[in-house]
Amino acid sequence: MSCRISELVIDAADPERLAGFWSKVLGYVELEREDDGSIAIGPPDTGFGGPQPTLVLSPSSDPRTGKLPLHIDVNATDRDQDAELERLLALGARPADVGQTGTESWHVLADPEGNEFCRCAPGCSPSDHDHPSHGRGRRFT
Repeated sequence: MSCRISELVIDAADPERLAGFWSKVLGYVELEREDDGSIAIGPPDTGFGGPQPTLVLSPSSDPRTGKLPLHIDVNATDRDQDAELERLLALGARPADVGQTGTESWHVLADPEGNEFCRCAPGCSPSDHDHPSHGRGRRFT
């Protein structure tokens, strides 16, 4: 038996803003709001407990930004990768420099609060390339 990732909790200075951003990026909808200001978003068809993880944007007066111990990788499901990059930038993502050379098949971006994430090609794996966000090509086994 194994586990699956059911939700990811992200500290946010402005949970409303990040929930809006990530909902648009992932095609998620708001699932729940807690009294503490946390906002849970997830897939519109499956909600909690589905095959994709729920994101919980949790209010924090001191959220960490920049290089975090965990980041999200996304790839387009219904458009080419260049169009997806343009869409992410139009939604409020901005380029982040982690030492890329410019020849990579992926882009490192930051969400509206500065949390890094990557736009990867479908099937992208950290062992496929020297990906700075993944620890300089370290192989995960």
